[in-house]
Amino acid sequence: MAHLEADLRVDPKHRFVIIASRWNPRIVDRLVEGARQTFAGYGLAPTALDVVRVPGAWEIPLAAQRAAASGRYQGVVALGCVVRGDTRHFEHVADRCAEGLMRVALDHGVPVANGVLAVERHEDAEARAGGALGNKGEEAALAALEMAQLLGRLP
Repeated sequence: MAHLEADLRVDPKHRFVIIASRWNPRIVDRLVEGARQTFAGYGLAPTALDVVRVPGAWEIPLAAQRAAASGRYQGVVALGCVVRGDTRHFEHVADRCAEGLMRVALDHGVPVANGVLAVERHEDAEARAGGALGNKGEEAALAALEMAQLLGRLP
């Protein structure tokens, strides 16, 4: 019986892309920085990482699809922040963004790490963007690194 598991070594041939929303920049910029530092800390060359900025979380899956379809990247990190308001807009954006990201991963066989925060309050986002609950950008980068390596080992 085979036991396949990845570690977090960076393959020097791998490239990654961060696709990040410009909406809620105080939060998203900290997520992007967390992801960048994580990739660098694990030895990914700065030239092997691209950052693409889109207007909001709604636009992230389309950019992720284009990046995944290009064949250029071994992993996509999606970063954004959707804060609940007084309307159903929150559910439409957050849920459809997550569904779109999953579809991109399954359709293209490229890991897509979902670091798009869907929170009740801005304070919840701050806690997840380098605050008391860590940095979800960092966690998404780690997931992308691990899955890219694991997929290289799977038949």
